[in-house]
Amino acid sequence: MTLTLLAVGFLLMLAAAYRLYGGWVARQFKLDDARTTPANRVNDGVDFVPTKPFYLFGQHFSAIAAAGPIAGPILACQAFGWLPCLLWIGLGVVLIGAVHDFASLAASVRHGATSIAEIAREHLGTGAGRAMMGFIWIALLYVIVAFADITAGTFVGGSEELKATMVNFNPGGAVAAASVMYLLLSILLGLVQRYLNPPLWLVTLIFVPAAFALSWVGTMTSNWLVFDHKTWGVLIIIYCGVASIVPVWALLQPRGYLGGFILYSALALGIIGVFFGGYDIQQPAFKSFDIGGMTGTLFPFLFVTIACGACSGFHGLVCSGTTSKQVDRESHIRSVGYGAMLAEGFVALIALVTVMIVAQETLRGKAPGTIYGNGIGQFLTLIIGKDNLAFAVTFGAMAFSTFVFDTLDVSMRLGRYIVQELFGWKGKAGALLGTLLTLGLPLYFILFAPPNSWLKFWTLFGASNQLLAGLTLLTITVWLYQARQRIAFTLLPMIFVLVITLWALVALVIGNLKVTKIGVGVLDIELINAITAAALVVLALYLAIVALIKIRGDRQKGSLVEAHAATSLE
Repeated sequence: MTLTLLAVGFLLMLAAAYRLYGGWVARQFKLDDARTTPANRVNDGVDFVPTKPFYLFGQHFSAIAAAGPIAGPILACQAFGWLPCLLWIGLGVVLIGAVHDFASLAASVRHGATSIAEIAREHLGTGAGRAMMGFIWIALLYVIVAFADITAGTFVGGSEELKATMVNFNPGGAVAAASVMYLLLSILLGLVQRYLNPPLWLVTLIFVPAAFALSWVGTMTSNWLVFDHKTWGVLIIIYCGVASIVPVWALLQPRGYLGGFILYSALALGIIGVFFGGYDIQQPAFKSFDIGGMTGTLFPFLFVTIACGACSGFHGLVCSGTTSKQVDRESHIRSVGYGAMLAEGFVALIALVTVMIVAQETLRGKAPGTIYGNGIGQFLTLIIGKDNLAFAVTFGAMAFSTFVFDTLDVSMRLGRYIVQELFGWKGKAGALLGTLLTLGLPLYFILFAPPNSWLKFWTLFGASNQLLAGLTLLTITVWLYQARQRIAFTLLPMIFVLVITLWALVALVIGNLKVTKIGVGVLDIELINAITAAALVVLALYLAIVALIKIRGDRQKGSLVEAHAATSLE
């Protein structure tokens, strides 16, 4: 089978899914533009800001489409072959991932733009709400640690592809400079939008080309920002802390908008590469059900390795933490929630293609970000010529780090929200304390863990991330059940995700304990991973048991707790 046929079939499936299944799911929630959304009801100019759907789509898409749908499929393809990856990405994104994102966004909008943890507290009880908050917070810490470490490595090492071409600039420094200037450009866009309020088409015409030009500027300023791995990791964590407390209009929205166009461009380049590059598939379709090692079995580790490319609990946090506070009308929920997740599935496909077209011996020793950056760079040279390979690969690497940045500061902001909700901390002082508490552990990991430790964190990140999706679907299923609505479309995906991820976490507990070396080194990552995985299993089982007891209690009483649930759907 050729790449062209694969891509055409995948795109047709996504389009059909949005129109048919996505439309059916939307009807179950009875979306109504006559309702006043939280963004319009509160509209405080900081967190609650009514936003145009195209602008919000870009911001939301760039927030959810980070390193997960890129690194995950690349790692999984190298382990198990491309066919299992393609099947899970396609089926998972349509039947589970997009349903999860849509339902999370709709549920949050209907509950005053509160977090999924607060929704769990309302429908499952105070204890369940606090357990969900704890689970979310731990999962976010792993997102921040893994992605900050990946980005720091990109800023230091750059791309092996560029090193091989003997360019006259620092590859890592070029990516770092371009990425930092991208953040500064985002701040400038936010200020222009806030105080000058020009037409959206005008700022798009000016700022989007400027964002792309930064790849070239980065090659010209590659020696300006040259630091070691640990220094970059600390600086990235500090940036996330600052970004989490500034108003959304100052950084999150404009950065997300520009990042959305970089994502769109990466997708367009992927289409060009697939249809006009003439590449052959070099990777085997299937390798083995068990390639050995702690995470070498296809079941359950294919699913948690691919992670965000098919389903992601982090998306529910974005939906209920930031995006729900910006939805102008309920009819926008379908395109932003269901549509953006389908688009992320295509991001995962392009990432998969960048590894499928490379021979196995060429991949040895290369990180996923390098493979992706090289692939996107090669696709770009089909337009600008092979002579501009250095710029093209720099753009690919900058695109990767841009996607990661978009998720990092959103994760820190969401972690801050969770801490503030958990302890009831209000105002600026509460925001500052919540941020400091959230960045403390990631900063510790960055300071004491060896460089590139993200490889040891990745599988646990993927498992906790997808287990969070299962728990989110569990909460939404209880809400729908209490409102006497259909639940099969959330119940069945929830059962599948919970089984797979709990299986993976138990395996990780056992595997990490086997290789733990007590008393060796300042930070034993395996022991921390084992303790964290065990804690996540306990929290998840507790929430599942509480949900079963809640539903059983409702049945025995002969009446459902409908007062709020029904009004939030009718």
